[in-house]
Amino acid sequence: MRTVQMTMAQALVRFLDNQYIRMDGRESKFVEGIITIFGHGNVCGLGQALDADPGGLKYYQGKNEQGMAHIATAFARQSNRKKIIACSSSIGPGGTNMVTAAACASVNNIPLLLFPGDTFATRQPDPVLQQVEQSYSLQTTTNDAFKAVCKYWDRVERPEQLMTAMLNAMRVLTDPAETGAVCVAIPQDVQGETYDYPDYFFQKRVYGIPRHLPAPEELQDAADALLASCKPVVICGGGVKYSVAGEELEEFCRLFHLPFCETQAGKSACSSSSPYNLGGIGATGNLAANSIARDADLVLAVGSRLSDFTTSSKWLFQNPNVKIISINVSRFHAYKMDAIPVVGDARETLKALAVILREKGYRSAYVDEISNAKTAWKKEMKKLAAYSYGKDFKPMIEARNPSSIDDFVKTTGGRLTQTAAICIIRKWMDPDAIIVGAAGSLPGDLQRMWTTDVRDSYHMEYGYSCMGYEIAGAVGVKLAEPEREVYAMCGDGSFLMLHTELVTSIQEHQKINVLLFDNASNGCINNLEMSNGIGNLGTEFRFRDSETSGQTGSFLPVSYAAVAAGYGAKAYTVHTPEELKAALTESKKQTVSTLIDLKVLPKTMTHDYGSWWHVGVAGIPGSQAQKEAFEQKERHRKAARRY
Repeated sequence: MRTVQMTMAQALVRFLDNQYIRMDGRESKFVEGIITIFGHGNVCGLGQALDADPGGLKYYQGKNEQGMAHIATAFARQSNRKKIIACSSSIGPGGTNMVTAAACASVNNIPLLLFPGDTFATRQPDPVLQQVEQSYSLQTTTNDAFKAVCKYWDRVERPEQLMTAMLNAMRVLTDPAETGAVCVAIPQDVQGETYDYPDYFFQKRVYGIPRHLPAPEELQDAADALLASCKPVVICGGGVKYSVAGEELEEFCRLFHLPFCETQAGKSACSSSSPYNLGGIGATGNLAANSIARDADLVLAVGSRLSDFTTSSKWLFQNPNVKIISINVSRFHAYKMDAIPVVGDARETLKALAVILREKGYRSAYVDEISNAKTAWKKEMKKLAAYSYGKDFKPMIEARNPSSIDDFVKTTGGRLTQTAAICIIRKWMDPDAIIVGAAGSLPGDLQRMWTTDVRDSYHMEYGYSCMGYEIAGAVGVKLAEPEREVYAMCGDGSFLMLHTELVTSIQEHQKINVLLFDNASNGCINNLEMSNGIGNLGTEFRFRDSETSGQTGSFLPVSYAAVAAGYGAKAYTVHTPEELKAALTESKKQTVSTLIDLKVLPKTMTHDYGSWWHVGVAGIPGSQAQKEAFEQKERHRKAARRY
């Protein structure tokens, strides 16, 4: 056995540079590079190793640890989980800044590799700068916070522990059923310690992503249930995208005359123009999908976690005899809602299931229900596109304070409606452009309204709905697909929460386009509180009123375009549909990142369409409106599945 003496950090860099992945016979390098913000907890160890010999790894400089980890998450997702960018931070606040991003990656089953610096393994200089001390255990550090949000966690307290730590980290990162955030904490003194590593630790490793077939009995159980059904509905989840099974799902539905609906993660895995594609389903679903799903006697979920938004808090499927089949590579997800579990790869399982159904000559009992549902939604889409501000204008969602619209127009000059703006953007964007989103009212509007026939052009982080993901995510998407235009669609609330990776896009010459919907509020939550009988508490961006001491003054006038311009981006402010069209046209000509500040009227987003979302409503109401909201919640809860 030949050994190589090097520091733990140097060994880590060399190991990462030799990891590969193989799927469907195609091999590719797994670790693209490392993104970090250096501090005292990682600069002299990992920093020295990267400076001395980074190998084939590219270094990226983040601006905020949460933001840089979102970049890495989006990069991995847009790369279909076949490539990653590792993240490193210093100890203390640098590490905890990544906890949110770790949770975001784990919820969405996206591989994210984190190396937070840690306190000294020797404890000699304790307490070091930024060290959290706990009297009940000196072994506890800030990085223990990652345990609840990671799929694998380890701490390398001796240089030789790196070997088993990294092999297990790679095991989880490359497992489609278990992947998510992986945290390997690296004490700063251990990073610089030397060890004689065996050369075979640095050999090229290729991790295969096999396409597992389900057990024959599971496949037969699913087939039997489908054969007994008359009007099934198919749910296209994120697993369809990661399995590259979009074409197979479309063909499956064509063969057996089955309508299918899309989750946020599954959208753009299939073509919107498919005659069987009803669009988004659930709490943020549209009229077509939810009306068909309501009466379906069987639900075939393919690659879906069956979250509360997808199932409308388990209330959507109202047929008393409805059965659920869940095809999922994860046994944990496949068993949800007492489904008939089919544990296997989405693409291969659909193919195998199709063989059985064709042999039996199966076809659903739908006549014209699918086309009628799509026609009704197209009619609604025309209404949403034409929705405009003018005489006798009425908000799409009734506001408690009708003067809010007039106040907003007076303060900002904005006359755009959100639904019309989305339709304009869809028309003016290139067909292969990618949109990125995460939080607020935009994900609901986009799941309902957005259409595309270009696969993987809809990148919505809605498992964690993490405010601030949008701009950082767009940078990660652009790094994964630099030849395509990328648009981050976010509200003013998300922009204020985290936008500094816009600077990273400029630094890396990776042009992204930020479409910032400024309605001077956290509009989605404002809708939620008002629909449940609460006022406008803390969800509008207003000045404090000197007389009432409440935040009930005029709206805050903010120029987000000026912020972006200060960073070096090309910025536009638009108030009308005509200005928006002109800005979209001009932004395409730019080579630097752009930001379009859309002054969008509050209460002009979509709402409901036959769905329900279970939220905690006060059992002791303070008003008649709250009493009605509680009673409605109780009625829906009784009609929903209990688990």
